[in-house]
Amino acid sequence: MVRRTKEEAFATRQRLLDAAELLFQAQGVSHTTLQQIAQKAGATRGAIYWHFKDKADLFNAMMERVTLPMEEGMRQAVDAGEVDPIALLERGIMDAFRLATSDPQVRRVFEIASYKVEYTQEMSAVQERHFSGRQGCIDDFEKALRLAAVQARVKLSIPAGTAALGLHALVSGLMQDWLLDPDSFALLPAGRRLFRTYIRGLGLPVGAADGPDVPTGAKPAPFASRDRP
Repeated sequence: MVRRTKEEAFATRQRLLDAAELLFQAQGVSHTTLQQIAQKAGATRGAIYWHFKDKADLFNAMMERVTLPMEEGMRQAVDAGEVDPIALLERGIMDAFRLATSDPQVRRVFEIASYKVEYTQEMSAVQERHFSGRQGCIDDFEKALRLAAVQARVKLSIPAGTAALGLHALVSGLMQDWLLDPDSFALLPAGRRLFRTYIRGLGLPVGAADGPDVPTGAKPAPFASRDRP
């Protein structure tokens, strides 16, 4: 009975997150109420407050459902002994691009985070999470670039902190541009080529992780037929 109750609670939580994703994408976060989410999920408003403190908490849980598996993949690569920091960076970035082009849920959540949320007082916790995640990403980029420069025995063409900031701007800007019009260019091949061009511009060597550079005219992978992973 206890196991069944836990399974039911988990299923309710997932339904609430699924409903929130769809409503946030269609209406925007600020125009979506918790009552609307509960109704779409076939649950009560009380069920929302059982699982989430408020709308910001629900939003952050929606984000983590997509981003935590990506972060786990990067940790597994580190644990497996990946010694090339540039290859590790490229793999993580390309995996994110690949998921965005092939998994409708990942694309939906990225679109919501980029274009469907306003940083109102109600969503201050979301803004804090965004800032924290952004800074953590830039810090990781900087560490990887510094380590790569030491391994290659070269001096970066610009300070490592500035280089990390530029790489983050390249990656996040490319993703946001693609989300505006996915048919305008192929995200994965364009992203790989731009990443490698940027890294070479810093004076660092780039290996052949996941194959050679590919032409930017390549077609993106078609969306999977499922709505969720």
